[in-house]
Amino acid sequence: MKIRKIGTNNELHDIKKRKPYKIIFFAVIILSTATFFGFKYLKKPPAVICLDSDTKVYNEYKGAVVLIKHSYGYFAKIKGKEIQLTNEDAKEETVFGTGFFVDRDGKILTNSHVLQPWNASDEEQEKTNTAIRNLRLKIASILTTDISEEEYQSFIERNWKIASAYDESESDSEGESEETTEEPAGEEFVSSNDTEVVDTAKVTTDIAAAIPVKEYVSMEDIEVYVKTVDIVVALHDSDDQWLSCEIEKISEDTNIDLGIVRLTDHKTPQSVANTINLDNAVEDDASLNPGQKAIMIGYPLGMDLAQTNSGIKVQLYDGKISKESDGNKIQYSITSTHGASGAPVFNECGQLIAVNFSGVDEVQGFNFGIVAKHIRTF
Repeated sequence: MKIRKIGTNNELHDIKKRKPYKIIFFAVIILSTATFFGFKYLKKPPAVICLDSDTKVYNEYKGAVVLIKHSYGYFAKIKGKEIQLTNEDAKEETVFGTGFFVDRDGKILTNSHVLQPWNASDEEQEKTNTAIRNLRLKIASILTTDISEEEYQSFIERNWKIASAYDESESDSEGESEETTEEPAGEEFVSSNDTEVVDTAKVTTDIAAAIPVKEYVSMEDIEVYVKTVDIVVALHDSDDQWLSCEIEKISEDTNIDLGIVRLTDHKTPQSVANTINLDNAVEDDASLNPGQKAIMIGYPLGMDLAQTNSGIKVQLYDGKISKESDGNKIQYSITSTHGASGAPVFNECGQLIAVNFSGVDEVQGFNFGIVAKHIRTF
């Protein structure tokens, strides 16, 4: 019986020749994978280049800081039909704030209270809730069921002056009565000196019968709320050019006053040379100590200070950190006021340390920012 060989000498030689190539191929795959994951998870943070002066920080980031103009108003939804209320006690309002670009996709970081000014404080919330209750009552006091949906807005505007609502600030105490010196308005009353005796009960009944009975829209069918009408931003050095935005996110944590708007085209303008680098932000707020430099770039007082003969200009203000962080906010002595909400605050090297959000109205130099470590979590 003949035994068949597995391979000739030449075939065995070919197999031995191919083995080194296989080893090299697998080695390359393993090294590439290790390099990728090592770079991804073990890479060092980029080196911080210290800008080392207020002017350099300003020149680096002035283009990234925008002026926000937010218009909002009261709306009513009646039987599913939405209308904007434009009456005297439901006027559209406009607030200004500051924001800054954080990427090339049009995202702008600011304060949540710039995006929802009606929720800025407990006082504002109570004021808004009271207005909403009174607006509902006023609409219900005049709007009848025979009015068509298309006529809601014009009918309410025409008849608003005769609308009535319960004013929570006026309530009579129990057992008290006030004497009125004013003469009653409306019909003339017949005096007792007149010779003709009038049956007042009959007259009242006849008048009541003559008035057509109208059915009013139920309060349950009326919803009143506040919402954004328009939100736009202007760039530094722009000449009254406003870019349309949409609100993307608002912090659900009332202690973290942060929000994001985004340009509707999702593109940061080419004129913005540098966005504010969140990778270089100071996330260890324990390293922020009183006496260290704090630099803010923003738009205090909104258009009042921003508007110049050569266009809109952002401003720089500086001071020092005056109190250690409490984990959410940090205090500094920067001059600031309304309109600077949402402004970036930097250290002397140009690293973001906080987002400005509040201050004391009565006196300057007591202002606060949300520390930068909350931005990533948000």
